[in-house]
Amino acid sequence: MEKEHHYQTRLRWTGNTGEGTSHYKTYSRDHLLFAGDKPEIPASSDPSFRGNPQRYNPEELLVVSLSSCHMLWYLHLCAVNGVVVVDYQDGAEGVMVETADGPGYFKEVVLKPVVLVATEAMLEKARALHHEANRYCFIANSVKFPVKHEPEVSVLAHV
Repeated sequence: MEKEHHYQTRLRWTGNTGEGTSHYKTYSRDHLLFAGDKPEIPASSDPSFRGNPQRYNPEELLVVSLSSCHMLWYLHLCAVNGVVVVDYQDGAEGVMVETADGPGYFKEVVLKPVVLVATEAMLEKARALHHEANRYCFIANSVKFPVKHEPEVSVLAHV
C-alpha cells in the first residue's frame, strides 16, 4: 500500500531594491525559505546568475538534499544491519550544464561519504549498504540524473 507524504514550504523574495524587476540588473536575487516554524534559510541565485555568494542557492540545496537523504538512509540501514557507524561526512559534488539556448540541467551528482565504523568485521557490509541506501533515497529516486557514490569506509583506530 502506498502512502503519501505532503510537504509545505514558503518562500519570500526580499530583493526589491526599489525598482522591482524593471531591469535584469536592478533587483537582488535574495529570498528566504521557510518550512513550518523552523529557522529561515537565506537563499539567492548562484553568483554566476547575479546571486549573493553569502547565501545558499537552489543548486547547492539540491546537492545537499541528495547527500542528506543518502546519509539518513545509510545510517538507518547500518543500524538495522549491525554496522556501528561512529562518524560520517560527505563532500558531495554536482555538475550542472547550462545549454547555449539558456536552460540548464544537472548532469550528475557524486556523493563522497567518508565513513568510520567500529570494527573491521563491519567494513564489507558498510561498503555494500551505500548501494542499498541509494535504492531507498526518496530524493535520488526523484531526479532524472545519476547519483553516484564514491564511499571511503575505514575502521575506528583503537588506542
